[in-house]
Amino acid sequence: MEEVLISLKTKRSTDFQLPADSAYYQILLFKGAGSFQIDFTPYHFSDHTILFLSPYQHLQWLSPEDLEINVLEFHGDFYCIEYHKKEVACNGLLFNNIYLFPHITVPENDFHEILALFRKIGQEKDACDWCSTAVLKAYLQLILALCSKEKNNQLQNITPDEPSLEDIAKFQDLLEQHFLQEKGIAFYAAALSLSTNAFSKKIRKQFGKTPTQLLQDRVVLEAKKLLHLTNKTIKEIAVALNFEDEFYFSRYFKNKVGVSPAHYRKAVGISIVAK
Repeated sequence: MEEVLISLKTKRSTDFQLPADSAYYQILLFKGAGSFQIDFTPYHFSDHTILFLSPYQHLQWLSPEDLEINVLEFHGDFYCIEYHKKEVACNGLLFNNIYLFPHITVPENDFHEILALFRKIGQEKDACDWCSTAVLKAYLQLILALCSKEKNNQLQNITPDEPSLEDIAKFQDLLEQHFLQEKGIAFYAAALSLSTNAFSKKIRKQFGKTPTQLLQDRVVLEAKKLLHLTNKTIKEIAVALNFEDEFYFSRYFKNKVGVSPAHYRKAVGISIVAK
């Protein structure tokens, strides 16, 4: 079964007009200019772009131009991001980070270098009678490491104004500390000595999302981690996330992700980290 847990496809951007649920991590390479929407948040892109999607994220293409997209998909059973985070340093940088854009613009040479590795995976997959899982994982690990390095370089070159940076960093720290208990934005606005209106405008300008969206994204991210990385029951996860009961948690999760926690766990699997 392992040979079906990684695949390479070439699609047209018109194929992404409707959200498509997938239990796979996806890396998309394309060039051009336009916009797309992920989980109802719009993003703009230009030039040579790499986009990173986690399981059950919803992608909708907004641009009318039909672009060619190279899509590499892999399942957590094939390559566990959490288990290999030391090797590729991409957990939370390329995938599952609610504070960062899900895509990067890369120089043309780097784009073609990563595209060449995509094609090597495709060639290895075509030789299905004798393809090596170790070789496929090595190519994938190199792709992730190169992407992680490029994204980290770009983050280090960002120089926002200092007062804004201080507030944003404080908000992120507060959210990480209190998202399970404090699910209203008034708490975070008051901690920054801002009105809720000024606070909301500042956060939306920085992240392209409202504070409420970020709070909900953080809860959902924690739920996904617990479902994938632990053997906790749905009831235990609901308690850990401070929900009234497992049924309310299941409704909340399905509303945000599109599938129930039980379905998500079955599709994505329980990581080797939990075993």
